[in-house]
Amino acid sequence: MGRSSTRGEGTRPRGRHDGDGTGDMDGRAGRAGHGRRQPSAPEKGGDGRQGPNRRTRRAAKGGKRRVLRWVAVVLALLILGTGGAGYVYYKHLNGNIRKENLTLGDKDMADHKANAAGQTPLNILLIGSDARDSTANQKLGGAKETFGGTPLADVQMLLHLSADRSNISVVSMPRDTMLKMPKCTDPDSGKVYAASTVDVQTNESLGRGGPGCTVAAWYELTGITIDHFMMIDFAGVVSMADAVGGVPVCVDANVYSHTSDGKGSGLKLEEGTTSVKGKQALQWLRTRYGFEDNTDLGRTKAQHQYLNSMVRELRKGTKLTDPGKLMNLAEAATSALTVDKGLDTVKKLYDLAEELKKAPTDRITMTTMPNVYGTGRNAGRVYPKAEEAEQVFRMIREDIPLDGKASKRKTPVTKDTAAPAAEIAVTVRNATGTDALGPAEGRASTVEATLTEAGFTRAAVDSQNVEGAARTGILYPSADLEADAQAVAKALGIPVSQVKKSTDASGIVLAVGADWREDGAYPAKDTEKTPTSANPLNGADEKACMHVNPGFTW
Repeated sequence: MGRSSTRGEGTRPRGRHDGDGTGDMDGRAGRAGHGRRQPSAPEKGGDGRQGPNRRTRRAAKGGKRRVLRWVAVVLALLILGTGGAGYVYYKHLNGNIRKENLTLGDKDMADHKANAAGQTPLNILLIGSDARDSTANQKLGGAKETFGGTPLADVQMLLHLSADRSNISVVSMPRDTMLKMPKCTDPDSGKVYAASTVDVQTNESLGRGGPGCTVAAWYELTGITIDHFMMIDFAGVVSMADAVGGVPVCVDANVYSHTSDGKGSGLKLEEGTTSVKGKQALQWLRTRYGFEDNTDLGRTKAQHQYLNSMVRELRKGTKLTDPGKLMNLAEAATSALTVDKGLDTVKKLYDLAEELKKAPTDRITMTTMPNVYGTGRNAGRVYPKAEEAEQVFRMIREDIPLDGKASKRKTPVTKDTAAPAAEIAVTVRNATGTDALGPAEGRASTVEATLTEAGFTRAAVDSQNVEGAARTGILYPSADLEADAQAVAKALGIPVSQVKKSTDASGIVLAVGADWREDGAYPAKDTEKTPTSANPLNGADEKACMHVNPGFTW
């Protein structure tokens, strides 16, 4: 899907990508508020007035609070978050929201296909910008040498809501991921950035054409259809964290993210669970030095724990109950938010929230793109891990839950009638090869013989070397052959979801993948397990605790 295998050529020095980007940011966290604490009690709202219309007023106010709270849940998953809006300020808040084009690349986004129930999945790219383009962002971000510089997409998460709305899967791409950049156009200057011929760090996409270019880079790498994007900055993170009133996070030892040369987020916490908010929440989300191996991978893991915890807090219904605080949050958050034009009103954001809240907390799965470290001049950068990263991307493309539980999703079966088996021509290819293993000898011939026995007498083997595939698939070039292709799948016990239309196929092509290297019936599974290298974390897991790097304890 466009991932480069070339490593190290033409990459730029790391520059300000090193560390947490805090520069001269004050790392003295102070003693107050950094010990073990319980989440603050919810504040009581209500106007206390009496009268014959009190029940009506209370019902209306309760409805507004629910709207605000669920819009907050949606954008909380953006790192980080925002609130909804009161109807009084509806037009004003809509004017606060900045809008940009969904994609500025030169390739068209694929269309979603509905399942048998007429449902389609929803993919939203969540972007956290490190822009120091305002007084608030400069104060929070530090690093004076970067003020007014090109922003970086230092947080990138793809949120996938299943077609049946039963589950949510989130995939983070570390900011240090190296990949090919697509052609993009800067929305402000009109400058055109040619597609890169060498690997570029993924967070640079934002400076090559805004969030639309980040969307285009994701699509180029993963092939996942992206419906929307939402981007927020430092100030938006702090406003959400303040409004929520505290998000419980856990560390397994005292931690202080600070180095002798001034790097680090400044986060200082005692061992155990602490409810963080405001600037301290931002420090948690930006901590690189102090967690795990002091890399972006540890930071991503901490972000997942924070977001899961925030969603749990919001769904308890004990936060964000004060109308005044919600309005202040709405003002700050919408001012910090940039979205595509399909999410450019508070009403649209609310409708999105209504869809997202259908998935229960225990069906939310946070993952990180499986990856490997680079070597030599690219030591410290990461690359998608062959096969396992593609497996995660494919599961998203095919709407397969990352939590390993069965989905209610049904794959549409064409209503057309297939031709008699003896009239269906099928080309069988051996695509069982992997990075570690060569193609399994004779697999195409064996499967071709099985098809012939099933009446597909026009089946033939393609003896040419073909690229390996992790999963067996059947391709067909046009709608008139869809029923025939599905008939082949049914005869072999291959799920219909693995039958795909492709302009790369001139007829029906059966690619026997690495999942069918052995003789016997196709080993179809109702569910598929996410690779452990993706570090899946369930949204209901309240025991998750960050491991502190021994060099950053106190």
